[in-house]
Amino acid sequence: MHSVVERELELRLVLSPERVIPVPARLTYRTDDPYAVHIAFHIGSEHPVHWTFARELLVEGVFRPCGHGDVRVWPTKVDDRSVVLMALTSPDGDALLEAPAAAVSAWLERTLRVVPPGSESEQLGIDDGLAELLAPAAGRFGADELWLRDPWPSDESKDGE
Repeated sequence: MHSVVERELELRLVLSPERVIPVPARLTYRTDDPYAVHIAFHIGSEHPVHWTFARELLVEGVFRPCGHGDVRVWPTKVDDRSVVLMALTSPDGDALLEAPAAAVSAWLERTLRVVPPGSESEQLGIDDGLAELLAPAAGRFGADELWLRDPWPSDESKDGE
């Protein structure tokens, strides 16, 4: 069974040092996608804007600047408030979002309790899937026959044509 950890909060879209716009957002973490965090920004359009990036990036960004390219995250203070800034870049444009550090940290702590760092691959069942895939097909072939038969049959017909 998979778990979901969600948190709704209000972010601030930074348009300039003097102008910010409140942006309702939902942070989502799913154990069936254990390496990622999902953020849906509700910007007044029919459909929210969705971003997905590494949970590890957001965890690190709460403490120090990190990220390259499309997603960069870093902590700072704004008007004596601790915030986490997220710079997002896409072909459609750039956005600088400010999130309350305490709320983001509390949500991340909940995700880390559900799936501790380093145990993400266990959630995916990769080992079980590989074992099943690599196990000899019971009853169809003997183990030696499975590995020794030609995977690419000859183009020559058996009739000698």
